[in-house]
Amino acid sequence: MLQGPYGPLDRDKPLIRLPFTFFAVVTVCLPLLGLITCITVSLLYHYNEATYTHCQVHNYLPSISAAISLTPERYIWRFCIGLHSAPRLLVAAAYFSFYRGCFGRQLIDQLLSIFTLLCALSENVGLLLLTYVCSTETYSLHKNGFIMFIVSSLLHMMCTCRLWQVITRYTVSAEEMTSYRYKVRLFLFNIGLCLLAGYFFRRHNKYCEPGIYTLFALCEYLVVLSNMAFHMTAFWDFGSKDVMVATPPEGKRI
Repeated sequence: MLQGPYGPLDRDKPLIRLPFTFFAVVTVCLPLLGLITCITVSLLYHYNEATYTHCQVHNYLPSISAAISLTPERYIWRFCIGLHSAPRLLVAAAYFSFYRGCFGRQLIDQLLSIFTLLCALSENVGLLLLTYVCSTETYSLHKNGFIMFIVSSLLHMMCTCRLWQVITRYTVSAEEMTSYRYKVRLFLFNIGLCLLAGYFFRRHNKYCEPGIYTLFALCEYLVVLSNMAFHMTAFWDFGSKDVMVATPPEGKRI
């Protein structure tokens, strides 16, 4: 321990230490608050622009793409997702490290954990793409980002449920069992809402019926909210862990 002008300097003491539960809540709350704010501002100040459709029929809710493409909504959403994306990468890395410890000698599950990590990264990239490329700027690129986000999200959820099904065979932790059950329920709920949203979107484009695009937008909200809730299950998975910035032991330094 070194001596400083105002007292001893403990270089091994963590510089930053946060409970993972707090870290998880903040990470999920950023896009949640951003989404609520964008939809609210769109309805209050840009109702006609946000609810306009090419069919020009009655619509009462903006799609997420419409809500985040207006000003200042787009800047609010970009700010929240910009802050949200880096912690998401850290959480993905934490899960991968956790899976490596669980499936040290099981090749298939190791490969599945690698694929799950790739899906998590792809989901994050898709989210950034649809966030920073508005539908009013380059629609095809925004659309591809949205598809990338949805497909990667569903694959990530499915693979995660499979990995946790294996984990729960060898655990008696109440938190891990609770986490697994919620993961499965949220995955089934999410995929059901994706199918329903696709049905309403197709029906709207084919028949141009009043109110159908509103149902699509509502399903879209629930898809995104259930995705956030799925990621929130990290609250149980790493409830006893901390996020730290600290000096590694001498033997583990690169």
